[in-house]
Amino acid sequence: MILGIGNDLVDIRRIEQAIARYGERFLDRLFTPVERERAERRRPAGAAAVAAVYAKRFAAKEACAKALGTGFREGVFWRDLGVINSADGRPTLQLTGGAGRRLATLTPPGLDAVVHLTLTDEPPMAQAVVVIEAVSACSAAPPAASASASPPGSASASAPLPKRLP
Repeated sequence: MILGIGNDLVDIRRIEQAIARYGERFLDRLFTPVERERAERRRPAGAAAVAAVYAKRFAAKEACAKALGTGFREGVFWRDLGVINSADGRPTLQLTGGAGRRLATLTPPGLDAVVHLTLTDEPPMAQAVVVIEAVSACSAAPPAASASASPPGSASASAPLPKRLP
């Protein structure tokens, strides 16, 4: 069962300008330490490459806030939504604080929430799409990726792809 869908498109140059203008204040307010570490690994490739990493994560947070149905209000803050990578490298979202609580209220009893995320960029644009799905506990992703296996108030994300039907 689909609980929410969100997408966002952002101009990478806009994020690059915000970083240049506001610096650490901007980065600290919007991005988790894990996101910042990942972006800074691109520093040798230049400011545009770093901005592209941040722009995709910015778009993912916007898309997830839309999928939650709250935007950035009702206790959902930028740093409550963190883009991480699963063990196999897929981008996923970890929801904490108000975002995690909102996800818990959206999820019907007896089901687990799974958050699917896809990111892309084609400069100067970056895009993210988020789908929040409720699945039965037996069909949920492995423990590291299901909402029920995360610490209280958090969820991280992506179920394995279903097998193709004949």
